[in-house]
Amino acid sequence: MSLAHIEIQMIAALVATACALPGVFLVLRRMAMMSDAISHTVLLGIVLAFFLTKSLTSPLLIVGAALTGVLTVSLVELLTRTQLVREDAAIGLVFPALFSIAILLITRFAGNVHLDVDAVLLGELAFAPFNRIQIFGVDAGPAGLYVSGGILVLNVLFIAIFYKELKLATFDPALAAALGFAPGVLHYAFMTLVSVTAVGAFDAVGSVLVVAFMIAPPAAAYLLADRLSHMLIYAAAIGVLSAVSGYWLAYALDASIAGSMATMAGAIFLACYLFAPTRGVMTQRRPVKT
Repeated sequence: MSLAHIEIQMIAALVATACALPGVFLVLRRMAMMSDAISHTVLLGIVLAFFLTKSLTSPLLIVGAALTGVLTVSLVELLTRTQLVREDAAIGLVFPALFSIAILLITRFAGNVHLDVDAVLLGELAFAPFNRIQIFGVDAGPAGLYVSGGILVLNVLFIAIFYKELKLATFDPALAAALGFAPGVLHYAFMTLVSVTAVGAFDAVGSVLVVAFMIAPPAAAYLLADRLSHMLIYAAAIGVLSAVSGYWLAYALDASIAGSMATMAGAIFLACYLFAPTRGVMTQRRPVKT
């Protein structure tokens, strides 16, 4: 196995874990589609930040993407509070509007720039090992490894520090507010974290795989675990398994790496859906022994 093979799997595993951890809370809050919306609308923040900085490597791109993610959440909640549309309909209104604006700006003003919509959506993990970091002339490894690792550390720290508050705000937001935990502030901070996670994974895996990693492993873990701490661990493990097995599926079939990883994430969820020890469909249909 070459070094490139190992580096691709390591980057994918780190991205999968970084996406799965916040994805647990999105699934528990029934906000799974919000991850899809954010992972697409942050493209508008990237484009606007690029127009300001004229650089694809500027850290302001992440800032712009994070702010656009918060804008997406704010607009969805603003529409929902009118009680004229449901949350799913509000997402369906905000997400295409912001994403289409980003596409129009790219095609009209950034046609000659390496800011391709297909690359953002699908990503290309095979090229990740070629974008390397040099420290004093010494090869320190692929940049994607450090970016995905940094995002994972950020997510772990956020969840560890605010674990009690996140848990309470997720299962009983009214009690969290009564205890002075400011669930609204925590909600927007968490959504900012989701936005940073999405944009940080763009360059390597694309937004489609971000959504797959953010939802499928937590959804599978939900069928396996009865405690939040266990669900976080299972989601991370399933994400890593999806990334590694998906890579080797792509290698065997000479197919898209991102597509194969998303396929494996879906296959693992399907297996849990059918055969989870207590919640699986087939498990529940077994005759009860008397």
